[in-house]
Amino acid sequence: MNYYPSVFAGRRFFISNFYSAIKIGGQNMAKIEIKKPVVEEISASIKDAQSVVLVDYRGLTVEQDTKLRKELREAGVTYKVYKNTMMNFAFKGTDCEQLAPYLEGPSAVAISSTDATAPARILAKFAKTADKLEIKAGIVEGTFYDAKGIDVIASIPSREELLSKFLGSIQSPITNFARCMNQLAEKGGAGECEAPAAKEAVAEAPAAEEAVAEAPAEA
Repeated sequence: MNYYPSVFAGRRFFISNFYSAIKIGGQNMAKIEIKKPVVEEISASIKDAQSVVLVDYRGLTVEQDTKLRKELREAGVTYKVYKNTMMNFAFKGTDCEQLAPYLEGPSAVAISSTDATAPARILAKFAKTADKLEIKAGIVEGTFYDAKGIDVIASIPSREELLSKFLGSIQSPITNFARCMNQLAEKGGAGECEAPAAKEAVAEAPAAEEAVAEAPAEA
């Protein structure tokens, strides 16, 4: 009986599978290499972020998406669409890991490293006119907030607004004081304001002397 054909067939099968495994392994390695820069990009973005907010952008028109990106960009907020698996890898070991359960369906992330309320404020305001935009959850200064919590964060004024109100409150007394000093300067200075009081004091002096002189006569 000739066993050579079966032996050669077995070798061909082994070699074929071996090269297939190498090919598949190479493809997987290539995919990992492609994914690595994306994960690193996300990791770098969230490293010093004050705010990270996840949204579902399904249903937005091209015009709405363009407008939203413009508003976020002007506020210094980074807005990008990533695959959920990429964000899941990048979020591991960080505060953002709490967002993992919300990585379902199409996801975009808004990140700010300068203004903790900007992403929530802009997204919530935009969602009022674009109901297809859904806020999933977010991390603000290390604390997790669900959609309702992000709505509350959105109601907090921006740092610029708070500073403007603060400066306005301390400028009012200063403005009033400056106005008063300006009026004094126009009237001739503080000495001019004291002059009437001095004249009244001089006028009262003779009257007081006359009252003293008349006192014995009445007695």
